[in-house]
Amino acid sequence: MPLDNPALSTPHPRRWLILFAVMSAGIMGPIDGSVVNVALPTISKIFNVDLNTVGWVSMAYLLVLGSLILTYGRLGDMYGFRRILLWGIIIFTVASGICALAPNIWVLIFFRAIQAVGAGMFMAMGPAIVTSVFPANERGRALGTNGMIVATGLALGPTLGGLLITVAGWQAIFMINIPIGLFSYILCRQVVPEVEKLKPQRFDLMGAVLAFISLSAFLLAGSYGEEWGWTSPLTIILGIIFLVGIWAFIRWERRVEQPMLDLSLFRNKVFTAANFAALMNFMSQYAVIFLIPFFLQQILNYSPGKAGLILTASPLVTLLVAPISGALSDLVGTRRLAFLGQATVSATLFLMSRLQVTSQAFDIVWRLCLFGLGTGIFQSPNNSAVMGSVPRSRLGIGSGVLATVRNVGMVLGIAVSSGVFTWQRQAKLAILGPAGNTQAFMAGLKASFIVGACLAAAGAFASLVRGDNLLSKVN
Repeated sequence: MPLDNPALSTPHPRRWLILFAVMSAGIMGPIDGSVVNVALPTISKIFNVDLNTVGWVSMAYLLVLGSLILTYGRLGDMYGFRRILLWGIIIFTVASGICALAPNIWVLIFFRAIQAVGAGMFMAMGPAIVTSVFPANERGRALGTNGMIVATGLALGPTLGGLLITVAGWQAIFMINIPIGLFSYILCRQVVPEVEKLKPQRFDLMGAVLAFISLSAFLLAGSYGEEWGWTSPLTIILGIIFLVGIWAFIRWERRVEQPMLDLSLFRNKVFTAANFAALMNFMSQYAVIFLIPFFLQQILNYSPGKAGLILTASPLVTLLVAPISGALSDLVGTRRLAFLGQATVSATLFLMSRLQVTSQAFDIVWRLCLFGLGTGIFQSPNNSAVMGSVPRSRLGIGSGVLATVRNVGMVLGIAVSSGVFTWQRQAKLAILGPAGNTQAFMAGLKASFIVGACLAAAGAFASLVRGDNLLSKVN
């Protein structure tokens, strides 16, 4: 695969304004993903439904987002990043307004899925647009700055959600997207450039359908496997659907003339290894995001408010570090920084496995800060490595793959950490009995964090051996 990417050679004169416009749209996704979780108990009470039903308000969003985001990358390469971005903003904003007016839980769930259709469009296009307008020697800094939106959204979401629900009711968490959406649409329409001279291409409908079926089955099994049982008939059926679907998808993509996913991208060592490292990073992240709230509230007996405040430590540090790490990667390359960041994450997870029932808030906060530091050091250089290894004609696909890896990593991280936690907790309870519930919890927590540390270490190793991205040294 050629590493000469024309997108990186000529900087756009308004590139920093374009970056701001893309960020104004992109921040809606992570905020919406985290803000809704705070409102679920209220929504459950308002619509008089059980927790399993109201859980689909979040699950419908995550399933559609994770299953379709790869398709949007291909559509961006075909029809232009700007067009897909703008349509995404429109769909997301309109769906948000309808969610706020939902008369029952099923309408809300349906339009949450429509929200995800729009969110996937602008989330998939962001890195592609940024890469297309920035030169190689500014790419890391730009992608690092763009990456701040995820950390900002995750940090703001719980606090903003609680405030909006208290002041204006649950509908406000959806209504807030309307002014943000209108602003970002106007700004993006004005400043994001059209892609010139797009070549006519055919859309690989069969590949898109197979990808959707495979990813949906995988994400659904990963999300509910623990609840249903990993050996339950439904989980096994979903696993078979995924395996058959992904086999058929790969066979089809190798045969079709204009595939939805250009598999030749994975022949590039940097692209493949950096995406693998990203998968390991998000899996290890979500082990922390999933388990630490239970530790804080069930073992240390902290209030939800205090627990939420403690949990903001990690994304806030990531927010500060990501643009600095990205700028540094433009000077020294991506490989060493990605390795350092992922190694820091691995070490921090090992330190988290040493938490005790007597641990204080400070013991958790400094570990979360160190975790955020590692994540911030890793993500910007790693994203730059992925996007810098993709030719201009495949920037959308590269961006879609990166976004898909992120969503799959989130689901896998929760599935693996909850599976290990439950396994170790039950094994301990079998020995100690009900009186050993706290010890059993801590045994499960320790095992989950050690597994997370191993996953992060695998990502660090992949970052170390992949070589550096030659494009980072161009211009």
